[in-house]
Amino acid sequence: MSLAFADIVFTPAVQAEQTRKGSAHSYAKFLSDDRQGGDRLGPDEADFLVARDGFFQASVSETGWPYVQFRGGPAGFLHVLDETTIAYADYRGNRQYISAGNLAKSPRVSLIAVDYPNRRRLKLWGEAKLIDPDSDPYLLSRVSDGTKKIERIVKIHVSAFDWNCPQHIPQRFTLEELEPELSLLRDKINELTAENAALKRVQ
Repeated sequence: MSLAFADIVFTPAVQAEQTRKGSAHSYAKFLSDDRQGGDRLGPDEADFLVARDGFFQASVSETGWPYVQFRGGPAGFLHVLDETTIAYADYRGNRQYISAGNLAKSPRVSLIAVDYPNRRRLKLWGEAKLIDPDSDPYLLSRVSDGTKKIERIVKIHVSAFDWNCPQHIPQRFTLEELEPELSLLRDKINELTAENAALKRVQ
């Protein structure tokens, strides 16, 4: 059995393009019986996901058009329930309900979560289920932070995942991630300012 992600994404058309571009040999190993798994989240994947403060989620409309939406929140808002299940609380937004409508017709989703400072990226494929929060008090208790009313819970059964190449990931930092370095700079500036003031008094 091939790696789960390759079994999903390396369609005949994709393999034909790989052959045309000369990369088929490199990727054949992912379809080999010697490479298995990639459908159950391990500790590395779980730790990575719960540390994220956002991810991109793609769904497909009933007319075949893809739609990508950014989902964000405090680190830990995406919950790993077990090795094949993740979930997050979905709050009221602009009320277009594009993702909700798409998932009502086709549960298939793809997620990309990125750690920009360390240039790491995890891709997931799965099937989503929209759950009324009132229908599952236990799940609600797992995903709620108690600050806002949840409109729905998105529960995703993970079918496959793949760690992506970091080559083209830009290195970016949030203010929170930069704070330790900024704090050191502020302390140094304060120290130099005090030293400069003391030198002026001596003069």
